[in-house]
Amino acid sequence: MLSERLLEGLNDQINYEFLSAHYYLAMAAYCADQDLDGFANFFVVQAEEERFHAMKFYNFVNELDGRVKITGIENVKNDYESILDVFKSALAHEKTVTKRIYNLTDIATEEREHATISLLKWFVDEQVEEEASMKSILKRLERLGDDIHGVYMLDQELAQRTFVPPTNA
Repeated sequence: MLSERLLEGLNDQINYEFLSAHYYLAMAAYCADQDLDGFANFFVVQAEEERFHAMKFYNFVNELDGRVKITGIENVKNDYESILDVFKSALAHEKTVTKRIYNLTDIATEEREHATISLLKWFVDEQVEEEASMKSILKRLERLGDDIHGVYMLDQELAQRTFVPPTNA
């Protein structure tokens, strides 16, 4: 059975994952407005992943007979200086998510809540992948600088991204 402290943390994370989806949809909208449809696609797929993560937490809490509580979602940033600024913001956001997952893992470990520890291990591994993905694109954008042709080539590459729910989830 989940403690109140852990249940509150998991509920908070469910809502944060939904907020993350909104965050990435706003980034997608910015990219689309800049005629960077591949970058927009990247963030639409990212939003789908975040909703998947929220539902993974949601289902877990329900399986343990906890009460899920959905709250309102705060406004997200909609305007950016550049596509580089978008990815800097995305990386910073993923680092915040990582800290939140680590904090939940610390609580679950303190409380010896092994089922939650197992769930959170999947998210720890996922965050390594998420941060690496954002860093990789950010580095590529930094190297491209003002090379608009390179940016459009990257845009075409990111247009190919699709969301496939992980089989190990």
